Amino acid sequence: MQTSLFSLSIWPPVMQALALAVPTCFALGAGLAGRARPFRGAAYACAGAVLAALVFAAALVVAPAGALPGADPAPWALARVDGVTATMLVLVSGLGWVVVRYSRTYLGGDPGQARFARWLLATLSTVATLVIADHLLVMAAAWTLTSLALHQLLTYYRERPAALVAAHKKFLVSRLADLCLWAALVLIFRSTGTLRLGALASWVSAHGELPMSLHVAAVLCAIAAALKSAQLPFHGWLIQVMEAPTPVSALLHAGIVNLGGFLMIRLASVMAHAPAAQLLLVVIGMVTAVLAALIAATRVSVKVALAWSTCAQMGFMLVECGLGAWHLALLHLVAHSLYKAHAFLSAGSAVEAWQLQALAPRASSPSPLRMGGVTLAALAAMAAAVIAGVVLRGAPAVAPSTAVLALVVALSLAPMLASSGGGRVSLALRALFVAALYAAWHVSAAWLWPALASADGHAAGWAVVAVGFVALFVAQAIVAVRPRGDVARAVHTWLFAGLYLDERFTRLTFRVWPPRLPPPRPPRSRGAVRVRVADAAEVAS
Repeated sequence: MQTSLFSLSIWPPVMQALALAVPTCFALGAGLAGRARPFRGAAYACAGAVLAALVFAAALVVAPAGALPGADPAPWALARVDGVTATMLVLVSGLGWVVVRYSRTYLGGDPGQARFARWLLATLSTVATLVIADHLLVMAAAWTLTSLALHQLLTYYRERPAALVAAHKKFLVSRLADLCLWAALVLIFRSTGTLRLGALASWVSAHGELPMSLHVAAVLCAIAAALKSAQLPFHGWLIQVMEAPTPVSALLHAGIVNLGGFLMIRLASVMAHAPAAQLLLVVIGMVTAVLAALIAATRVSVKVALAWSTCAQMGFMLVECGLGAWHLALLHLVAHSLYKAHAFLSAGSAVEAWQLQALAPRASSPSPLRMGGVTLAALAAMAAAVIAGVVLRGAPAVAPSTAVLALVVALSLAPMLASSGGGRVSLALRALFVAALYAAWHVSAAWLWPALASADGHAAGWAVVAVGFVALFVAQAIVAVRPRGDVARAVHTWLFAGLYLDERFTRLTFRVWPPRLPPPRPPRSRGAVRVRVADAAEVAS
């Protein structure tokens, strides 16, 4: 009996140590990064973080019943031990290791490697601290420190005015998000007397109806998440940070920009009882997802198109949170992080593939009849997949959020299938395959994170999402069927300019707090250029 009790009592501190080992490895790597081979020590630090994260995830799976604290850990616990923490630790440490390995080659010979490696590892350490935190105060502090560390990476090329302007705008938006989050924390503590996630969930479960102060706090948290997720019209910095090194773009788009959605997932117990905050998430995310998706279709730069895609994806993630599909929002976060990391780190290959595709003969535009038939096939396939999932799980009915998200997937699938080749049988099979895959991921996410799959959204949110994505589908269908028509030409100019939203926001930020830019370089005279060319030729000879 004593051995059994000892074995059970040893699990919580071991799990805490494993979780804390991940940010500690990154922090030690940042502190020990020297000028000679800085990325070598960084690689060792990332390897240690990956090992600790994998062991933490494995221990969470094999831990005996009753050994883990569950939703209410001990007062001394610093890390939250659950499946969400394990998932995020593996994701952050794995992506960090890949970005560090890529940076070693990307910045080979650069004199600022040591500074870059230190701030890169410091950013990863603060992100890992945020994802394991069981206390909102620690989360908010890590949230702010992540932004400050990332600012040093965004301004790595301090002689580039465009990079400084983008980082300056991002700095202002992040400070506004910090202000909203810290104000929300004050309201939460005054209403509940706690900032621990487990205790907060227990308080909400016991009281049911939220006081007005918590509704206001939930709205402030939703605004903070939207600001951090680069939602319109505060999106310009995300599009313009391409002036930073490519590893920074990969880290930002694959991880840090997702932290707004992660905050909503951690606060699901409060947000699920705050309909105003959930509706706000749906409206902001829906508007951003629709407009950013349309704007991304007009981009000619691969990286800029990826940036607009990130903006749209973050909007859809907030929509999932607003609908109460927390498990799907977390699945979306993981999938988007992996996809965007690969897309940015292989941007050179993407450019080559785009060039080959541009040289290939263009496929003819689909006819309205084909578009309509493919749309009906996609809707039927998604309906069959949803019904099959309900039957297999033994659920009494289809959840409204599931039906709306299935409609979204079907409408998103139809234009792609209509533009591709193949006959009716081929299109039907592809639609069924994608629908079955979506249903499988839906069930898998609910099984991996069961605590996140219990809530649901509200009717107003479902209506906004349905209307928004139907409008997006109609716009995409019109452009796909008549790419050179009057409607496409009329909206192309506005969409290509990003609806001029960022220009207005940039003017406002310059009035409130203008950035410090490097002095312009004096123009060279032709004589100086001739002297330098002559000197170079003499040295070469």
